[in-house]
Amino acid sequence: DQQVLQPQLLGTRPLMWQILRQIVRTGIVTEPPPALDAALKDEVRRIHDELLAILGQALAIRQVDAGSCNGCELEIHALNNPYYNIEGLGIHFVASPRHADMLLVTGPVSRHMEEALRRTYDATPEPRLVVAVGDCGADGGIFGESYASCGRIANVIPVDTVVPGCPPPPIEILRGILAAVKLNPRGGRPI
Repeated sequence: DQQVLQPQLLGTRPLMWQILRQIVRTGIVTEPPPALDAALKDEVRRIHDELLAILGQALAIRQVDAGSCNGCELEIHALNNPYYNIEGLGIHFVASPRHADMLLVTGPVSRHMEEALRRTYDATPEPRLVVAVGDCGADGGIFGESYASCGRIANVIPVDTVVPGCPPPPIEILRGILAAVKLNPRGGRPI
């Protein structure tokens, strides 16, 4: 029985009290939050304003991991935090490529993801934009082309903008999204 064994194993004090005492003794050990960089905050606001001025409506993005190490995904997820707050300004991620205006693709395209990436691209309505994120998406990165990898994303689908970096910081990803929206080489309705 737990209540009989615990005092025998740990002495007369229950384990919970020992843990609580250690927590009180140790205190808070996390680091303080980083200071807000006013210049970066202004840059984010400028990019948001420019995107919304060009679009005039929301931008729906479908993010596709074509075989990355997830470093770029972590930076893309940071775009949704309160610091960048892209969701609050009309840029949102969608679950289906049929609802997307833009594909945000990361990683070197693995052979197993090649067909899935093509199908995702084909399911995205015109005019569609494609942004390759990270060094792996740009040129295959350290993986290159091999028996298991198609290499860069442009080897599988057309790419409008490349965001270099391993992984690129969120502000660079925002700049890449803005560059793709400004470029809009396929014409047609504004996204």
